[in-house]
Amino acid sequence: MRTVEWRGKPVWILKRTPEMIESLKKTDADVADPNSKRTDFSETPDYALNEWRSIRKDILVVVGICPHLGCSPSSRFQTGAQPSLPDSWQGGFLCPCHGSTFDLAGRVYKNKPAPDNLQVPRYMFEGENKLVIGKDEKGEA
Repeated sequence: MRTVEWRGKPVWILKRTPEMIESLKKTDADVADPNSKRTDFSETPDYALNEWRSIRKDILVVVGICPHLGCSPSSRFQTGAQPSLPDSWQGGFLCPCHGSTFDLAGRVYKNKPAPDNLQVPRYMFEGENKLVIGKDEKGEA
């Protein structure tokens, strides 16, 4: 995972392994908004209205700020039981301030303080290895 700054906010770019991508199916029933249909916190770009919340399954791009009170969650990629995490943990992010948890697509788990998924900013790929944050193929910012 790499963190970059965009508009003064941390943006996480996570290269997901095939195992990480497969784990998303296991968390569908546990997350509050599996297909990013809610728009309470922010509108999700059309290309992220899917289970993996991204243009490419292997690359996640999300703003690393919890929609509850603006804390910055920490990565918890190790699977399995851990303090403050469920025994069935598949990896993801934990906001230590109030206990909100997010899967490897930034989808918030049910019954957590965070009201919504982590925000997906508008972004696009220019070529295979260049990512542009803040605009997309439609030219929208």
